[in-house]
Amino acid sequence: MTKPNLCVNGRLLSLEKPAVMAILNATPDSFFGGSRQNTLEQALAAASQMLKDGALILDVGGYSTRPNAADVSPTEEIDRVCPLIEGILKQNPEAIVSVDTFRAATAEAAIRAGAHLINDVSGGEIDPDIWQVAAKYQCPYVLMHSRGTPQTMMQLTDYKHLVADIFDYFTQKIQALRAQGVHELILDLGFGFAKTEVQNYELMREMAVFQSFKLPILVGISRKSMIYKPLKLTADQALNGTTSLHMLCMERGANILRVHDVREAVQSIQLRELFWNKSL
Repeated sequence: MTKPNLCVNGRLLSLEKPAVMAILNATPDSFFGGSRQNTLEQALAAASQMLKDGALILDVGGYSTRPNAADVSPTEEIDRVCPLIEGILKQNPEAIVSVDTFRAATAEAAIRAGAHLINDVSGGEIDPDIWQVAAKYQCPYVLMHSRGTPQTMMQLTDYKHLVADIFDYFTQKIQALRAQGVHELILDLGFGFAKTEVQNYELMREMAVFQSFKLPILVGISRKSMIYKPLKLTADQALNGTTSLHMLCMERGANILRVHDVREAVQSIQLRELFWNKSL
């Protein structure tokens, strides 16, 4: 299993064992109702609890990227995420915060508000200037595989060879990012983004091949439809399935789990460490 380190804001973070990135939504329309925060006070309380439960990174998003999500203006997105980022860091100065956005303006505003990472679901395809922001501030960049936009991605699921096509995508994007001066990279295979249910599971079975990039691999499958639809459940009922797949993903090289349910994800990591007779 790849065990790279990650440099964030001058801090070297070990990924010797998998870490948790907590989903902190500042949106009213996230697909999982339990992740919606109606007020800034509720969101700040949730952030503090996530840190207590063991989250390494808080991922703050102001634009739902679920399929067919409503569009949000850049101004509204910034107004959603920046006060939350500032509030988190005021209450928890040592917290590590990422901003979940595909817009350069939002990314820059969030970094100025204190965010440390950029988590871009579009891989720079929607707003190429976001790479310049990552280079300017020398912050880690989560490079995800996707196609199109949240409104169009599920019509873009035709691949010649799924895993090989995604591998080629990362090869080209990593080279281009490094040429622009972005060196701290995290790879996200993009489960649920421009992929059918069958393709999601094919990619998961083969995800170990992406360890050859020697970069941290982030997995975002928490409560997604690839879990609850085949089980004929809802997102609210998908925690058990999420935990089951987290275990499989960690065995295939996942270094970071992006989750709604921090405590349960941390417990799965602890039990896996115990299974392999490692220190908890």
